[in-house]
Amino acid sequence: MRLIFSFLCVLVLSSYAIAYDPLDPNGNITIKWDVMSWTPDGYLATVTINNFQTFRHIMNPGWTLGWTWAKKEVIWSMVGAQTTEQGDCSKFKGNIPHCCKKIPTVVDLLPGVPYNQQFTNCCKGGVVSAWGQDPTQSVSAFQVSVGQAGTSNKTVKLPKNFTLLAPGPGYTCGRAKIVPPTNFLTPDRRRKTQALMTWNVTCTYSQFLASKNPSCCLSLSSFYNETITPCPHCACGCQKKKNCVKNEAKILSMVGVHTPKKDNEPLMQCTHHMCPIRVHWHVKNNYKDYWRVKIAITNFNYRMNYSLWSLAIQHPNLNNITQVFSFNYKPLQPYGSINDTGMFYGMKYFNDLLMEAGAKGNIQSEVLLQKNQDTFTFKQGWAFPHKVYFNGDECRLPPPDTYPFLPNSAPTSLVNFKALIFSLFLLLALL
Repeated sequence: MRLIFSFLCVLVLSSYAIAYDPLDPNGNITIKWDVMSWTPDGYLATVTINNFQTFRHIMNPGWTLGWTWAKKEVIWSMVGAQTTEQGDCSKFKGNIPHCCKKIPTVVDLLPGVPYNQQFTNCCKGGVVSAWGQDPTQSVSAFQVSVGQAGTSNKTVKLPKNFTLLAPGPGYTCGRAKIVPPTNFLTPDRRRKTQALMTWNVTCTYSQFLASKNPSCCLSLSSFYNETITPCPHCACGCQKKKNCVKNEAKILSMVGVHTPKKDNEPLMQCTHHMCPIRVHWHVKNNYKDYWRVKIAITNFNYRMNYSLWSLAIQHPNLNNITQVFSFNYKPLQPYGSINDTGMFYGMKYFNDLLMEAGAKGNIQSEVLLQKNQDTFTFKQGWAFPHKVYFNGDECRLPPPDTYPFLPNSAPTSLVNFKALIFSLFLLLALL
């Protein structure tokens, strides 16, 4: 019995651990369900999706929200969103509900829908910015009219078993919690109203649950060493090696080959790492008081354009950034006084879209950093990042002993190999 209890404790703790991100410890997506008014046969609710993640946004094709009704509710109508299926509404005569399914699936409307179908913060195709990148665009909302005879503040129950695809898997949603009613300001900001009841549902992301393999990798180079450290072999798994295409393959000229599939199945360029994204960090120059780094991001997926992309990097010298060229930059301080993490993202209408693989599937920038003479060094890989995230997913880094090293030093593996050879010669000499 004690063994079973211990196993359950470990299981619970591990489920929380895999959803914890040390560079974004408080990041989550919060679904807020506000009951705005009672109706003769139910209630009217506003559902808001707030992305509180610092550098992970919801990209195209957008979010998909699902839940299970607690009773026999139906959706009479929706504004700003729609369900993907109506379900069996044959028992209704006269007015037909928008959806009669026990487990509805809701998606955002596309831009350009008629005005009478729009709602505040809706109709963006489900694309939602990260809170750290653009707080004003980090929210999506819709209105739903719920039908359930005899519903009141004592009998109403929130749906359960919320699921969120944003746009793929990886999110786990907790139970709904009753919170103080949300306050709203009128457009003229002179009157305050509040919801009748409010529930919150918190969803956290786990890269482990989303995919067993990383989605990006890091390669390294420097001015003081001719060696280029590539991404590790099969860094993102080589399961799709059989379906990859070479850069000049005839299939790439076929009509429709670049169109994304519904399941987001990639069409990858054949590489030794087989990652959709490669980030390259090049130590370019060394000045008296500054040093310069070049950052390049390459897309190897022929079916994916990355809009609103973000690159989060942890490096000890990011506390002394002097200038960033071609990218926007925002320092991140998840632990207050520790300032070793920053987020790079594209400039609007210039390079905020990373195109599909090919001639345009590459964007780059340079960063100028001021030296701190007490900590600055090129030895032992100090000049290279500790962690790299692309669109919120951690990239695979090369092994530390393969990093470019200074000419007057050698990597640990090489030193150990020379020591082994010397020991063998010494042993033979003694014999």
